Amino acid sequence: MSQSHQKPALSRCPGCEEPLESGDLFCGACGYDLSAVPARPDDRPTAAVPAPPAVPPAVGAGPVPEPGGPAVPPPAPWPAARETDSADVPAPLHRAADLPGTDSGGRPLSASDPVRHDDRAATGGTGAEGSGDFPLAAPAPRTAEHAATPPPAAPAPGLEVCVACRAGRVARDGSCENCGHAQPRERDHVERELDTVAAVSDRGLRHHRNEDSFAVSSTALPDGSPAVVAIVCDGVSSASRPDEASAAAASAANAALLESLPRGTQPQRAMHEAILAASDAVNALAQEPAGAVEHEAHHQQNAPACTLVGAIMAGGLLIVGWVGDSRVYWVPEDRSGPSARLTEDDSWAAQMVAAGLMSETEAHADERAHAITGWLGADAYELEPHTAAFKPDRPGLVVVCTDGLWNYAESAEEMAAAVPADARDRPLRAAQVLVGHALDSGGHDNVTVALLPFSVEAEGEGPACGPA
Repeated sequence: MSQSHQKPALSRCPGCEEPLESGDLFCGACGYDLSAVPARPDDRPTAAVPAPPAVPPAVGAGPVPEPGGPAVPPPAPWPAARETDSADVPAPLHRAADLPGTDSGGRPLSASDPVRHDDRAATGGTGAEGSGDFPLAAPAPRTAEHAATPPPAAPAPGLEVCVACRAGRVARDGSCENCGHAQPRERDHVERELDTVAAVSDRGLRHHRNEDSFAVSSTALPDGSPAVVAIVCDGVSSASRPDEASAAAASAANAALLESLPRGTQPQRAMHEAILAASDAVNALAQEPAGAVEHEAHHQQNAPACTLVGAIMAGGLLIVGWVGDSRVYWVPEDRSGPSARLTEDDSWAAQMVAAGLMSETEAHADERAHAITGWLGADAYELEPHTAAFKPDRPGLVVVCTDGLWNYAESAEEMAAAVPADARDRPLRAAQVLVGHALDSGGHDNVTVALLPFSVEAEGEGPACGPA
């Protein structure tokens, strides 16, 4: 039967000499792994090998050179330590001052002088001036690693400054180079007021840009009477560059009216010609020059498009014209009188109602209700400008707006209720209130509204706003 070899028990720890007990695997004092201690060899030499007598080296003697090795220079004499331990044996502790030494220049070091490691060691005198020391400034309240980040340098004069941090320069992509804040575009919110007309356009809360546009102006007819113009356009979001289409249409229609009305062109005919001019301007955008960059890559197959609605006040008449689903409302100053919607939408819902296939409620509940059937653009089916003339017999307010507003005040009664009572006296303030109404109601679309206060010389007893 074989027997397992057992290591002899150790009485003291090989690491710290602490006493051990039988069966210890680790030293309780220093943690020495006792299992790693090599076992004693079992074989014993038959004859003892005498060791050479140890000759203690003399004090100050150097190391013994190996035979045939290089000579070892004797060390510097090392004096006995001045302190002793409890057995009156010199303690193995020495201080630097126990030995004389020299500095880097070969001069002897004095035990009374502190050792300096700079070039001010030889400077005589005491105090800051005599010792060669220079006064240090008091430390800053915050260290370098905790110092606050310095504010960015102000941009050079003439450069656009960020509206958020008021310090960074606006990059070409419209973001701040300092804080990264996207800057509002010029068309995100636009307001304009003339003596007899005011308009406000806002991007809304859901769209990343304002695709609506408007133009308001005034001129004089050949007889010297005033003529006031308001044009409102809504870019078709499913088309490419709708913001450019609405801006081009509004500008072209307004310019055409300002050119034709002073020449004596009949206002309703002038409105018809203005819509045609706007259509030509939008069509021209489809002729993209070679090498131009397409703003909307996923809309490259659709030509720029927009809707248009306009109103002219001239010679006691109110002329309206439209293509698409933007609208004109009449709101009398005396709210006891009836309000009216003066346009009919070019939309799927309007066609269903006109054909008697659906009620107005059913048609507008359908998901296709706002699909337009008429617009300005190169891919429009057949342009059919709508115009109408009215002769109001009492003062009131003309509301020209996009669906971003009338979606939240669709009927004439709802629109009249949203218009402030003092709208005729403060048209710009009233336009701001209407835009705010749309934003408070959700602001899902761009919102644009133009208000034209209509005045008459004498109030009549007939319809508030009937065909001319």
